[in-house]
Amino acid sequence: MEQPIRVAEFAQFFTTSARTTRRPDRTRLEVVVDPGAEAMARELAGRESSCCSFFTFDFTSTDKDVVMGIGVPAADTDVLDAFAARADTAIGDHR
Repeated sequence: MEQPIRVAEFAQFFTTSARTTRRPDRTRLEVVVDPGAEAMARELAGRESSCCSFFTFDFTSTDKDVVMGIGVPAADTDVLDAFAARADTAIGDHR
C-alpha cells in the first residue's frame, strides 16, 4: 500500500521542487532540486531505499541547488527509466 502513496509523493515533489533531470549513464539519474527541498528529498529517498533496496541515493549540495542522485544495478534500468519519465513529466508540467 505504501508504494502508490510514495509514487504520488514523488510526483508532487518533482512538480513542486525539481528543476531538471540529467542522465549521465543508463544506471544513474540526477534530479536537480531547490535547496529548500533537500530535507524532503532525503526523507523520500530513505523511504524508497527501505522498500526497494536496489535503489541507491546520494546528495550533492551547492549554494544554488541540490542534486539527488539515484542509481540502480544494470538489471534494473527499466525501473529507473520509468522513474525518470515520471520526473520529467512532472517537471515539464510545471514549467
